[in-house]
Amino acid sequence: MASSVISTASVVGRSTPAQATMVAPFTGLKSAAAFPATRKNADITTIATNGGRVSCMKVWPTEGLKKFETLSYLPPLTREQLLKQVEYLLRLQLIPCLEFELKDGFVYRENNKSPGYYDGRYWTMWKLPMFGCTDAVQVLSELDECVKNYPQAFVRIIGFDNKRQVQIISFIAHRPDVY
Repeated sequence: MASSVISTASVVGRSTPAQATMVAPFTGLKSAAAFPATRKNADITTIATNGGRVSCMKVWPTEGLKKFETLSYLPPLTREQLLKQVEYLLRLQLIPCLEFELKDGFVYRENNKSPGYYDGRYWTMWKLPMFGCTDAVQVLSELDECVKNYPQAFVRIIGFDNKRQVQIISFIAHRPDVY
């Protein structure tokens, strides 16, 4: 049996030292005809589009309208919309939690002017995270209780992923009347 097996090293032809070090010659760059010509257009209205006839996007006003969290560009959510958002949060198997802020509902700079540092990022937690919660109505009843105790506070609902130990979802559920 051993005599019928032929070594591949004996079958493959040996190369000369010149062939082992040969490299294909450099033929230069491809001609410009192979690349399509690009046109430079100074008109920025052709860059932004919403898929319709309108070719420019409206910018959110910067004065008087603060951006808070996810969905803050929308009108305040109705009770049904809040319920659907919480149901989505629970469907993703996230842990709901409520936080509130009495002073400002947005980030600001007061104590430090260094890049990346902002005050107002951390809010006070309303009770403990709702571990094991499977009912969106229970979360909204906690929201109602928080708003009842702190009517002039910003209240947000957040969703934690307990496996990755990170916050996944956060949105404003209640704003004070002055905002």
